[in-house]
Amino acid sequence: MDIIENLKFGSDGLIPAIVQDTKGKVLMLGYMNMESFKKTIETGMVYFWSRSRKKLWKKGETSGHVQKIIEIRVDCDMDTLLFIVDQTRACCHEGYYSCFWRKLEENKWKITDKKIFNPERVYK
Repeated sequence: MDIIENLKFGSDGLIPAIVQDTKGKVLMLGYMNMESFKKTIETGMVYFWSRSRKKLWKKGETSGHVQKIIEIRVDCDMDTLLFIVDQTRACCHEGYYSCFWRKLEENKWKITDKKIFNPERVYK
């Protein structure tokens, strides 16, 4: 069976892709189109489709904080991908390890993580 054959891409041609590290921490959610999924499979590095820029992008292409694939899974409906990765340094473009660095507490978003790099230095 072709690995792409039964994947269910949305009407926009995209499929959600959850990324977590090898310890189980969720790092981010991105979207892939057919091209980015194929490029991910070919290279072993995670590529996404940028909905805002309307282009293919390699995670970490600017920062060097790449995601090397360890394992790929798909959910029971075959409409969501899960990537287990070896994350270089950090995932979040705002300087945090994970994009999920806020937690709802008492009806307010509380920052729960510490920045591990300065985005202004990385994204000049």
